[in-house]
Amino acid sequence: MKSTTSKSSSRKPAGRASNGTKSSANGSKSSANGSKSSANGSKSKNEPQDDSSKLHKLFEEELKDIYWAEKALTKAIPKMIKNATSEELIEALEDHLEETEEQVKRCEQVFEILGKSPQAKKCEAMAGLIKEAEELMSDSDKGVMRDAAIISAAQKVEHYEIASYGTLRTFAKTLGLDDAADLLEETLNEEKNADETLTGVAESAINVKAANTAEGEEEEEEEQVERGK
Repeated sequence: MKSTTSKSSSRKPAGRASNGTKSSANGSKSSANGSKSSANGSKSKNEPQDDSSKLHKLFEEELKDIYWAEKALTKAIPKMIKNATSEELIEALEDHLEETEEQVKRCEQVFEILGKSPQAKKCEAMAGLIKEAEELMSDSDKGVMRDAAIISAAQKVEHYEIASYGTLRTFAKTLGLDDAADLLEETLNEEKNADETLTGVAESAINVKAANTAEGEEEEEEEQVERGK
């Protein structure tokens, strides 16, 4: 009786300790596997995606599109500046022209990140917006009315660019092109600021003056100035 109780009592703790050690080892193994899985997940998320993917090709096509648009705007904005009369509007357009020239360079940097030569593809949407801007300037009386028309046309351009750069930035992030995404976001923020600036210029005076201008009034004033010369 004495020896049986002693044997039974001494074996049970040993068995529990053994099972506990085994369980702990399995837990460590599971934890290690989990860490490995997590590491693999992070790796696939941060690595650039295959440049043969359909999304990558779409990204390249959209980049060519906005590259053409920016280059076209470096020629269109000076025409707006020439037709504007408000000093505040002229200053806003001149500032954005400088930004646009830098945005062209940023597009070229994105092409470089992709390992591609910069290539422009005609942007039909921007071509239409520029044509509309020219028609608005031609059809409106010189002065506050033309300034209001220029702001209207310029903001349509900004809204198109905001949509384009927002999409391109999101594509770049999805494709793991972080450096490209940063460049595109910088331009996106400039376009948003330009749009807000134009709104400020319009609301500060131009729209109010335009609203108080009767049809043909500015044309008559211009003719009087011409006769007085």
